[in-house]
Amino acid sequence: MTQILVIEDDALVCTLMLKLLKAEAFEILIANDGATGVQLAQMYEPDLIICDVMMPEFDGYEVLRQLRDQPATATIPFIFLSAKADRTDLRQGMELGADDYLTKPFKRAELLGAIAARLEKRDTLTQPYIREMKRAASMLGQMAYVDPLTNLPNRISFHNQCQNAIQQAQEAGYSVAVMHLNLKDFGAVNTALGYFNGDRLLQKVATRLKRAVGESDAVARLVANEFGVLLNQVSDEVGNERTIDNLVQNLLASLTEPYELDEQSVQIQVRMGIAFYPEHGSSPDQLFDHAEIALRYAKAQNNQYQLYSPELAVLEAEKQLMQSQLALALERQEFQVYYQPQVNLITGRIIGAEALLRWNHPTHGLINPDVFLANAEDPATELAIGRWALETACRQATVWQSAMALPLRLAINVSAHQFQQENLVTTVTNTLQQTGLSADVLVLELTEACAMSAVELTVLKLKELKAIGVQIALDDFGTGFSSLNYLKRFPLDSLKIDKSFIQNMMTDTDDAAIAKMIIAVGQSLQLKVIAEGVETVAQFNFLRQSGCHAMQGSLFSTPLSGTELQELLAADKRFDPGAAKD
Repeated sequence: MTQILVIEDDALVCTLMLKLLKAEAFEILIANDGATGVQLAQMYEPDLIICDVMMPEFDGYEVLRQLRDQPATATIPFIFLSAKADRTDLRQGMELGADDYLTKPFKRAELLGAIAARLEKRDTLTQPYIREMKRAASMLGQMAYVDPLTNLPNRISFHNQCQNAIQQAQEAGYSVAVMHLNLKDFGAVNTALGYFNGDRLLQKVATRLKRAVGESDAVARLVANEFGVLLNQVSDEVGNERTIDNLVQNLLASLTEPYELDEQSVQIQVRMGIAFYPEHGSSPDQLFDHAEIALRYAKAQNNQYQLYSPELAVLEAEKQLMQSQLALALERQEFQVYYQPQVNLITGRIIGAEALLRWNHPTHGLINPDVFLANAEDPATELAIGRWALETACRQATVWQSAMALPLRLAINVSAHQFQQENLVTTVTNTLQQTGLSADVLVLELTEACAMSAVELTVLKLKELKAIGVQIALDDFGTGFSSLNYLKRFPLDSLKIDKSFIQNMMTDTDDAAIAKMIIAVGQSLQLKVIAEGVETVAQFNFLRQSGCHAMQGSLFSTPLSGTELQELLAADKRFDPGAAKD
């Protein structure tokens, strides 16, 4: 039976919670003050603790601080209760390691929901170890603790190594660093070169990792395309950001050097999250959890690596809250669509616009979809938002279509979830019929990673979309891993150069070469190439001289409302490089 410790000095609240939780078949322990609560927690090690913040002499923050300092109670899920709802209080609790925060008065469903979420997360963290331990019991010797593909320690062994390193560091007074690595778009390698070569790539990555770290450090394959690195005996000096940056940059430089597979040169991108003992946790589970939070942030920000900080935990909590508000935001009509003009590099005329979804959040202002949809937990809500954005943009394009002599193409992004749904073609067809937009005006953009995740299905889906008359663009080209043999099978109309290559191409010869290569690929396949994120006249001139077809970026215009763009169209505004300033 699940055991819950309630620490609350209000007798009425204690009584109500006791009745409510017993009705749900929980075993309940009650403490009426903080000191007693700490004693009961150490004695019984309950499955979850619910604690009031404001208590005399020994408040909830002190309870949490003492429990987190003890290995036996450090990982028990902890929920704060408070009559306050101030962000400062939330931040203080999260910095101490609280898992959730409920504001009094709370509803029965809120309390039970918070308990269920914490217990489910605990089970999610522990179940992999339990499953691995059961499997290990049936195997002989050290084979139970080794990944058979790479011969690296597996997750169980890495967990044990971290536990030993923490104990030694505690005695000697030094720090330990835990790194969580992810190979970006690894699935595309399996698709393009086959699973055999995907396995070979993982083996080569494992070899480079072992070579890059010290003899006293540890490397493990955690799962699929994710690795762990444990740095023992990290001195205080390494805790500063500059030294960590040097260490990580050396590691990343080694991993991102090209790999030779089947006489092909393959280059991968790596994302990394880092957490330190004792600053960021006192147990392997806490360090893993915090390193994973940092990794998710690095992915969202497109950073190579990210150090954990308490602020990230607050952002993670806010992101979870934001996810729960998505469906309600759609009902409240808080979403908006902006449009960034696309300009022909020869004529300077506006030839199209990309529809950009924004959430006009009541407290956070305008939020980009890569923030609120990147880790969307409800696919149904994400698809509903995508359908709304498609319909809204098509209605706006119909207005432009009726007002302009020349057609203005509308480009809109299709997420991986949208592209994978079986009724995508039907949804697009119905939207075009309902809005009255001509099919040849609509351009659907999908990312390179999405297209390469299942090539055969992608080809079939794209052919179905082309059959109804829409155009197809491959977005973020060059950031993933695609083979020209596969690329030429896609019925594409255009390629888009990712802004990451445009930003530094005037000072980085590699980025300049990549931009030229993409333009050349587009020309060889008779595809139009559009550059994103163009901000300077020098970039414009480079792209035009290289044969790029069109651009979008702040050099000509930031994203605009539908009405603002219509005013530009009515005025026939054109880009004049002579009048523009860097």
